Amino acid sequence: MATETKAAQTLNSATNFNPDKPLNADTHLNADDAELQKFAELAHKWWDKTSEFKPLHEINPLRLNWIDGLVGLKDKRVLDVGCGGGILSESMHFKGANVTGIDLGKRALNVAKLHQLESGAKVDYQYISVEQLAAEQPASFDVVACMEMLEHVPDPASIVAACAKLVKPGGSVFFSTINRNPKSYLFAVIGAEYVLNMLPKGTHDYAKFIKPSELSSWARQAGLDVTGIRGMVYSPITQHYSLSDDVAVNYMMHTVVAV
Repeated sequence: MATETKAAQTLNSATNFNPDKPLNADTHLNADDAELQKFAELAHKWWDKTSEFKPLHEINPLRLNWIDGLVGLKDKRVLDVGCGGGILSESMHFKGANVTGIDLGKRALNVAKLHQLESGAKVDYQYISVEQLAAEQPASFDVVACMEMLEHVPDPASIVAACAKLVKPGGSVFFSTINRNPKSYLFAVIGAEYVLNMLPKGTHDYAKFIKPSELSSWARQAGLDVTGIRGMVYSPITQHYSLSDDVAVNYMMHTVVAV
């Protein structure tokens, strides 16, 4: 009981985290209730590497090293948008970054904060929308990462614009999502959810997948220049992901503030 009480005190005090605090009523809540509920039901599995979150754990080294190789995370102030249970947030912290993680999933944030008691990570987790944070703290971060999140929200262009507002002049914004084409439907929906059972059925809505041309357009409209794009491909033979020039399914995009 004492241990549980200490954990609860740490959760509430160390980061001023209050999941019951309402978001600014004047701020549009760019979230899908069904998506939030779906991930809430899986929240306790975030750090189980054999669970539905196994693919995230497997691609995390790829995205972490790609980001770090391009910007050098050490001593950077970094924002992880849609941080979930903190998989990427923690790994960026251990690369030497000063990390803030934000999400609208209350249970996921609880899991992320409690996991720090085990890992020793120090990430500032906040229950706040990226649009509200952009209004409150514009141009505050050296690096903004928004990974595997855009395909789960009603208005991804709004997320992109908010990310652009949050980064400092000369800073970088990273996105990752899923392309929209027959191959991505076959691999990311049919293959991953129904054949290989890598993800729960219904994890992805094909209509919400985003073509690189669409993401590039939103980035330019937000004042960002696209400097690089990389695919992440899965081999059912080796059962591993690797970086690739093939962006037909999963891909990452690096953007910088336009000068």
